[in-house]
Amino acid sequence: MIDLRSDTVTRPTKAMRAAMAAAEVGDDVYGEDPTVNLLEASAAKIFGREAALFVPTGTMGNQIAIRLHTQPGQEIICESRAHIVDWEMAMAAAFSGCQFRTVAAERGIVTWKHIESVVKRPSMNNAATGLISLENSHNMAGGTVTPLPVFGEIWNGARELGIPLHLDGARVFNASVALKVPVAVLTSGFNTVMFCLSKGLCAPVGSMVVGNRKLIERARMVRKALGGGMRQAGVLAAAGLIALEEMPKRLVEDHANARFLAEQLVALPQVTLDLQTVQTNIVIFGLKDESKANELVARLKQRGVLCGTVGRNSVRFVTHHDVDRAACEVAARVAAEEIAKL
Repeated sequence: MIDLRSDTVTRPTKAMRAAMAAAEVGDDVYGEDPTVNLLEASAAKIFGREAALFVPTGTMGNQIAIRLHTQPGQEIICESRAHIVDWEMAMAAAFSGCQFRTVAAERGIVTWKHIESVVKRPSMNNAATGLISLENSHNMAGGTVTPLPVFGEIWNGARELGIPLHLDGARVFNASVALKVPVAVLTSGFNTVMFCLSKGLCAPVGSMVVGNRKLIERARMVRKALGGGMRQAGVLAAAGLIALEEMPKRLVEDHANARFLAEQLVALPQVTLDLQTVQTNIVIFGLKDESKANELVARLKQRGVLCGTVGRNSVRFVTHHDVDRAACEVAARVAAEEIAKL
């Protein structure tokens, strides 16, 4: 099977498996796992932060950050298709007692103009803005990236109003590669950043939260409250170290493969696709016959190509380490053949 459903399906590399088998471990809840400690120190250094925390999942990382920055009864400003809105089981409400104030942004790129119009100051009548949470790259917008100058304006505006900022950077290394900006620079104005090791970076499990030392100390307690205190987690952190330090340099290959797929698809008369949205490793395309997305996904599965739908009318391909150019060529050919039958 050629699996283009998500970059979460990547399997650990041989080097990762060897490192996991040889990992030095201890009890991480006591802070005694040397491999976890090394991973956290490395993540903090790469992002230019004081500290970092290893967490089981990106969702947990985002929810820890929300809990750190907000009080019950506040609002979180984010894009309308954000992961924290649609894919995290309403945990901002269930765990932190917050509601979302969403803005719809073209290609998922939120600007200060979007944010400023919905900021609410504390009053007797309205829920005040407690946090601004952004996403880079933006999954449901097709892997689009927010440029540094756009972030800079948001950082300045939020700082003036005293509103904290969190980045859902699940694929921030993809954004960094696409923009040719180091992650430390691209994320410097956020109070906290979450990024995943288990997507395009190929680790089997794990995400990181980075921030200042005080925030990360509190984050450890919130992680424990969510059941995320792991014991001999060095066997996972060993793979995470390779993911963090070695795998970002190959993401350009995934981006090139996504662009190849998009260029093949856009040439088909039955497809709607804006090539300008294909900036990283995600391709989301529509069908002019809007009722056919699920049928196409089923047809492709029968032909050995796995993918998924976005909403009712669009199909998503995600490129990654385990699908090379030859596999993408096969997927493009099969997709063209099946689309022509719809």
